[in-house]
Amino acid sequence: MFKRLLFALSITLLPSIAMADEIVRYQLTEWKAKHINDAKKAETIVKTLKKLGCELQQNKHNGHIDVKYRCVKWHEMKLDSHADAHKWEKWLKEFNFKTEHKH
Repeated sequence: MFKRLLFALSITLLPSIAMADEIVRYQLTEWKAKHINDAKKAETIVKTLKKLGCELQQNKHNGHIDVKYRCVKWHEMKLDSHADAHKWEKWLKEFNFKTEHKH
């Protein structure tokens, strides 16, 4: 009985112990800008950049939105999977961030 309980406990706890945090660090010291024609897309990008801790400036003109952003200090996010870490790292690089990915 004790061995069965120990086995069940080890199976239950093993995934949480074995899963290491995936950490993506990011920084962008210089202002960058995105020229966005879709207001909904611009809103999503702005919300994401705010959650990442970036400074933002927005300017609406001539039917589009300019979003300027930077993140002077290094920030990091902990992710549950290696795949998620690579997705975020790719997204950050598309927005000109410096990134570091640690396991």
